[in-house]
Amino acid sequence: MTANAVSNDLQPVGFIGLGIMGAPMVRNLLHGGVAVRVWARRLEQAQKLVGDGAVAAESLAGLVAEVRVVFLNVSDTPDVENLMLGAGGILEHARPGLIVVDHSTIDPLRSRVIAERAREAGVGFVDAPVSGGERGAIDGTLTLMLGGSEDDIERVRPLLQLLGKTLTRVGDSGAGQIAKACNQLIIGEALVAIGEAFALAEAAGVDPARVREALLGGFAGSKVLEMHGQRLLDDNFVPGFMAHLHAKDMGIVADTAAHLGLELTGVERVRAALSRALEHGHAYDDSTILARFCTPES
Repeated sequence: MTANAVSNDLQPVGFIGLGIMGAPMVRNLLHGGVAVRVWARRLEQAQKLVGDGAVAAESLAGLVAEVRVVFLNVSDTPDVENLMLGAGGILEHARPGLIVVDHSTIDPLRSRVIAERAREAGVGFVDAPVSGGERGAIDGTLTLMLGGSEDDIERVRPLLQLLGKTLTRVGDSGAGQIAKACNQLIIGEALVAIGEAFALAEAAGVDPARVREALLGGFAGSKVLEMHGQRLLDDNFVPGFMAHLHAKDMGIVADTAAHLGLELTGVERVRAALSRALEHGHAYDDSTILARFCTPES
């Protein structure tokens, strides 16, 4: 994607949420020639990106007044609700025609409410949670799961293509968040399975590394076994995605399933493993650590 591919009517853009994922996403927008305004409650977070070419806004109101598109990448549902709906928030200051792209992972049902409130204010809202971790954010190879109107998504697609290589409109508002919930569920259950498989191999006196190598060539092969399986073998829990955030996401999965009247027993196994990992002080380790706590005896 070249700078010329992003038209002036999409610029400047604003970005809120400048952490482990947000900061490299800002840099990829800048590398694509996009004018970016950044804002954070802690000014030093925004200042770190000024050297890369971003402009630090003095206030949320000032940022919203200047930009055509606002990106969010914050921690949880209440953060997005406060930014969007709270006193002094984005909708209070937005001009009609603004589009908000929310890369946060939040409650799908609340995302639908936020989107409806945005529409009432003449503001587009695209839920766009991502998969790919810090490495994907740095490399611009994230997978984006998109929910919202086709018109809004197509309008911001040139910007999204600077952030990810796989962009899929899953459906209307909230559908992207449902897809992300499914993503987190599958990864969590796969990690539990890998943890149990490695434990079985070790108990039988078989090298788990050789088991992993054999399985990668068959139907059990997966990116989770390839990448996270190797992390487990290497005792490498430097975070790409922290365990406490996976625990938060699995709470969203559980709450959504309960609201829909579904009993998903695998969800509770993943949540229990994450809970044990957090109790043992691994909140800020990579979420792969949950595979070490897949049984109560771990």
